[in-house]
Amino acid sequence: MKQTLQTQPLRKQRDYRLLWSARTISITGSEVSKLAVPLTAVSLLAASPGQMGVLTAAASLPALLLSLQAGALADRLRRHRPLMVACELVSCVAAVSVPVAWLLGILSVTWLIVVALVIGSAAVIFRAANFQHLASVVPEDLRTEATAGFQASYSVASVAGPGLAGVLVQILSAPLAVLVEGLSFLTSAFMLRSMRTPERHTPAQSRGMWHDVVEGLRASVTHRSIRALLGAGVTINFFATAYMAVHMLYVVKTLGIPKGLLGMLIALSGLGGLLGAWITARVAKRVGENRILLVTVLFFPIDIVAVGLLSGPLWWKLAVLSITGTITGGIVVAFATCLGSVTLRDAPAELRGRINATQTFAIQGIMSLGSLTGGFLAELIGLRPVILVTAAGIALSTIWIWTSPLRHPHPTKTLTPQPA
Repeated sequence: MKQTLQTQPLRKQRDYRLLWSARTISITGSEVSKLAVPLTAVSLLAASPGQMGVLTAAASLPALLLSLQAGALADRLRRHRPLMVACELVSCVAAVSVPVAWLLGILSVTWLIVVALVIGSAAVIFRAANFQHLASVVPEDLRTEATAGFQASYSVASVAGPGLAGVLVQILSAPLAVLVEGLSFLTSAFMLRSMRTPERHTPAQSRGMWHDVVEGLRASVTHRSIRALLGAGVTINFFATAYMAVHMLYVVKTLGIPKGLLGMLIALSGLGGLLGAWITARVAKRVGENRILLVTVLFFPIDIVAVGLLSGPLWWKLAVLSITGTITGGIVVAFATCLGSVTLRDAPAELRGRINATQTFAIQGIMSLGSLTGGFLAELIGLRPVILVTAAGIALSTIWIWTSPLRHPHPTKTLTPQPA
């Protein structure tokens, strides 16, 4: 008997292939600009350290300013795909303006900052819409596999993006390399526009933006499994970014890892992410997302502990870092995949967009504070102690997961709000 859309494997579903390809191409283009835009500011526009700080902050600021409102908007819409296409087209125009302004001789650091704000804002709105869109076009029993596929996109981009960026900057120059990001957004928009699967989302009734936002915040802290995911995500990202603030300095200066080999270690982490996505999509069908979350949080500190305690000859350091980095890359993707899947499963349908937006707001927003904390502590107590402190801090995420309803293998599909 011929399989229906609901029972076909995702890899055989045309629209999912389009959606996955669109995201992979778009994210890879964004990875290229992460190198090309700062290089443009430094090498061509003589940006000051203060301007570089503002430029870096501009890319992440929309997550703090717009995430909650974007989630409320996503819950109100009946169809999300047109908004997603519009976000990609706006981002395309913004990215293409960089090489055009450079060729016309009017490019400035302020221009780059505005472009970063526009693309960052479009990305926040896109992610909020895409979360609800996924729930409406992918059957429930395939959502973990679909989420794993999107996590694999980030791993592909993290492996391919930096190398591609380096080649393009060398061949085209930094401003023209940004053109690739614009073309990636345009390609993504066309692919999304080509999808045919009807959207099945029933829009939530709105009682005003502020009320909708507060309702999403309240749901995120009163649903016990969602609250556990939020707490674990904030804990992990805070200590992980504190670690990343000193990681490069420690690895190069203290461990003596050659700078030329750092790219290899980063690539291995990305490859681990691909492996983690592949394994998670298959293991989740047997043991469930909850058990994967219970296991992954236990292994989160492994790479940081290895870095903090490592000593010996260079070959031994590289071997240990390669193994732990690959494992951690897989663990991170497995955790992120199951976090998204459990949120889709447990959050009430009319609140999914706002709960996802609250997670983005808190989990991404805490990263700036974590970076500042890591750098400040390193000045006070030294690099190695900070690394060991962050390993212990990340281990606290186990408390959130292991003391929540997620410790049970078969939770109900929609939880009833309970007092915080």
